Amino acid sequence: MAITTEFILSSPVLPLVSITERLPPNEIECTHALCLQSDVRMFIVQIDPDDDVAEAELVALDEIEETTVLGETSEKVVYKLTVDIDESVSAAFDPERIDGAPVEPTTITPEGWHERKVFTDFEAFTEFRESCEDNGISFDLLSMTPDPSQADEVSQDGLTDRQREALTLAISRGYYESPRQVTTEALAEEMGISQPSLSGLLRRAERRVLTASLDTRVTLNTLS
Repeated sequence: MAITTEFILSSPVLPLVSITERLPPNEIECTHALCLQSDVRMFIVQIDPDDDVAEAELVALDEIEETTVLGETSEKVVYKLTVDIDESVSAAFDPERIDGAPVEPTTITPEGWHERKVFTDFEAFTEFRESCEDNGISFDLLSMTPDPSQADEVSQDGLTDRQREALTLAISRGYYESPRQVTTEALAEEMGISQPSLSGLLRRAERRVLTASLDTRVTLNTLS
């Protein structure tokens, strides 16, 4: 079941925090596509015109390579910034591992990034959190809300349709035989996805099935 989460990411390597640390605004909004393309370097940033930030001041920051003013709304000045991305950030937001997407613009303050993201399930969220922490980005969860509208897409054992498809294909092709009859690369090609995505689907499906099975056994043992 999809879940919506709200959290704060903190790290000195996070892009654009330097704007709020070194220039007048103590808060800016930006949109990015890091979860869709890990090496993306373009950020759309909105800054309050009352903060009186000059384009030259943005370009002068070490991490910003290019600045373009896109225009003004009634409340914000909108910039397109090309940013130098640290490798750890690209690794943390690797789209091959992350089944998640933002639901509103990121709010950036001197403390870090305040984000709201929707994830396909709890395992996808956990993988993103672990990916951040493994790459030196601290993760402070503020809230987590399940999406009841998708309850019908999840079976009693907790598998999503896509997880069940991957698990069924793996079983039918002999992936769990000894020795294995097929590789994850071949399974991924058959499903039309990348090998890391296929591995992630199988890993989450296996965890779901094992968790459901163990919970059932615990219940039966308690009743007996």
